[in-house]
Amino acid sequence: MMVLYAWFGYIGFVYAYLFFRENIPIKINVFKNIDFLTLVLFLPNMHFWTASLGKGAPIFMGLMIFAYAINKPKARIFTLIFSSIIIYQIRPHVFLFVAIGAVLGFMTGKEKISFWKKAMVYVAMIGGLVLAQDAILGVAGLQGSDDLVSDFESFSEDRSDDLSSSGSGVDMSSYPLPLKLFTFWFRPLFFDAPGIFGLIVSVENLIYLILFLKICRKSFFKFLKKSTIVVKMSLTVFFLSSLAMTFIMSNLGIIMRQKSMVMYFLFFVIYYFLAQEKYDKIMALRRKKENALKNQISYT
Repeated sequence: MMVLYAWFGYIGFVYAYLFFRENIPIKINVFKNIDFLTLVLFLPNMHFWTASLGKGAPIFMGLMIFAYAINKPKARIFTLIFSSIIIYQIRPHVFLFVAIGAVLGFMTGKEKISFWKKAMVYVAMIGGLVLAQDAILGVAGLQGSDDLVSDFESFSEDRSDDLSSSGSGVDMSSYPLPLKLFTFWFRPLFFDAPGIFGLIVSVENLIYLILFLKICRKSFFKFLKKSTIVVKMSLTVFFLSSLAMTFIMSNLGIIMRQKSMVMYFLFFVIYYFLAQEKYDKIMALRRKKENALKNQISYT
């Protein structure tokens, strides 16, 4: 069973590679001469949680297969359905975020997509959410609730208190939302590392933080406005998942495990942004050379 689940994790990384490479053919180096894709595909914390018996390996596999399939839903419809079933059966609430991300991506992406293709995605995802609503709400014991907001707040407070009681617990209840998100994405960071393993993860979290800072600029928002379906889907899945988990996670050990299933969506957005910038610079330089050549010909 350990070998089987390690194989599930391996399949997830194969589809992660296909997802990245199919959408981003341009090679990007970070930290001077390290290939971006090679770096993120071999981060140790990601492999640690996807190479053993547990939910981490199959949910990661399902998410990466879904991300690969959603790029061409008509041609990969059975792959899309298969991955959706895996995600839903393991973590119904994650399926909610994925479905919302896919719908928003198709609604706002820059690609021109025929009405029937959009309708197919909308009907499939919204219909799936309607059918799965009891299972999704059941994760937090909210099925049949009359006041979802207050009941979810009670659930998140109880869950947070339970998790914060462990050795690696951290009281996030009083944190403002930006600090909660920072904690989920980038902690532990050396100063609060729980043991030797925490120090190793801190190095990886520092890499996450440095990569994240590459999109913290005004040009990123211009890029996002004109970005593709898969970019907007990836960012939506990443942000919604992070937002939901920050309300119930108060344990650095659990955080390290849970975020491994969504960080690749952030990596994809960062990679696509850097590749787009590189492509724009190449095209601008090419146009400049062509104009210079035209001017030279006209003078002769």
